[in-house]
Amino acid sequence: MTPKFASKSSKAIPVHVVESDRLAALVAKLDIALWVKSNGFTATLGQVLIVPDETGAPVAVLAGWGNADARARGRLQMGTIAAKLPKGNYEIVSGLRGSALDQAHLAWLLAGYAFDRYKVKVGAVARLKASKDVDARRILTEAEGDFLTRDLINTPTNDMGPDALEVEFRNLAKSHDAKVKVIKGDALLKHNFPMIHAVGRASDQVPRLLDMRWGNKNDPLVTLVGKGVCFDTGGLNIKPASSMGLMKKDMGGSATVLGLAHMIMSLGLSVRLRVLVPAVENSISAGAYRPQDVLTSRKGMTVEINNTDAEGRLVLADALAFADEEKPDLLICNATLTGAARVALGPDVPPFFTDDEGLAAQIDHASTAQADPLWRLPFWEPYEADIEPDVADLDNAPKGGFGGAITAALFLRRFVDDAASFVHLDLYGWCPSAKPARTLGGACQSARAMLAVIEARYG
Repeated sequence: MTPKFASKSSKAIPVHVVESDRLAALVAKLDIALWVKSNGFTATLGQVLIVPDETGAPVAVLAGWGNADARARGRLQMGTIAAKLPKGNYEIVSGLRGSALDQAHLAWLLAGYAFDRYKVKVGAVARLKASKDVDARRILTEAEGDFLTRDLINTPTNDMGPDALEVEFRNLAKSHDAKVKVIKGDALLKHNFPMIHAVGRASDQVPRLLDMRWGNKNDPLVTLVGKGVCFDTGGLNIKPASSMGLMKKDMGGSATVLGLAHMIMSLGLSVRLRVLVPAVENSISAGAYRPQDVLTSRKGMTVEINNTDAEGRLVLADALAFADEEKPDLLICNATLTGAARVALGPDVPPFFTDDEGLAAQIDHASTAQADPLWRLPFWEPYEADIEPDVADLDNAPKGGFGGAITAALFLRRFVDDAASFVHLDLYGWCPSAKPARTLGGACQSARAMLAVIEARYG
């Protein structure tokens, strides 16, 4: 699906965004006191009142903006307002300016997302006409990246396996004149990506490493690594049905880095971008890797497999080691990695891990400013012993289960030595119930915040 604003030439119903303590002044200006009182409109956050003319046709909309405390808890509430309006074209004409107006436009677009690939007809939505005071191109670019991520996650694996993910990867690269290299199947062994090969070799769609490059060779190198497990049965440690139901979203990390990459390239940021996606399906067949197997990683460290359902960190380890060899200025890892992260913080707030205090501060600021929630968890070094088994250098699934998001992050950090700055984000990639500007289903988490971080670091 492609986000769109209403055309500049279209007639639009004016939307007046009004805070609770400014309602009386607006009502007097528009001379609609009786209508407002009879409808019980008090301008609480997310409340909507359509003002009709004598024929009943809407001539204005009042959008409740509440008070400062309420708005701080719901930064994308314009999405709620948009979802309540009937089909038509609208334009925000008063009540917001600056970044708040930009964010309201973005929220409106995000609320209009619908996954329409398998539907003959999707309901019409309220269309927003871009205000002359907003950066419409940038807002559309962010929405396009968000929609791309959601579309990829929502597509079931019969149409979004490793083959199809590669097609989407190549299409994105082509649209931005980026270069692509792909290493597939047994060639992964030849080029020393043994753990990507091991995890994906049981599928009828061969495992692969997707590699995209874009930008000026003299600009800072920003490398995005995204987990591309297109479906995760759990392997021989097979998941129960209750845990397997959403595993089409286990490639949410790759979907997120593709959405972010689209934003970076569309905006022409002054970075040298690289995107790496290990694309596999964790299936079950005679060739599946087994519990107690010991795999040798690209970096040379050995890994004892104590649960084949902890596969994401294996494919990421090879990809991160590869990325790290180039000594990127910023290395970002996105993955739907652990249930422990969801137990700790719920589905809406992905944790991030970094040793770079400056980067952490930038992420904290961007998370709040962009209404793209993230929360820092520690690389807690006393847990390092938990990922070191007796048999091999590393354990992919430490016993006990405590601190699972942290031990997974520590595992990944073992494969990054030379990047100037490294951050790992443990995403959920799914919205289990509709929220302002977010529909039920695939969710684009962290991309807008990390875009702001990249801009703050490199201009």
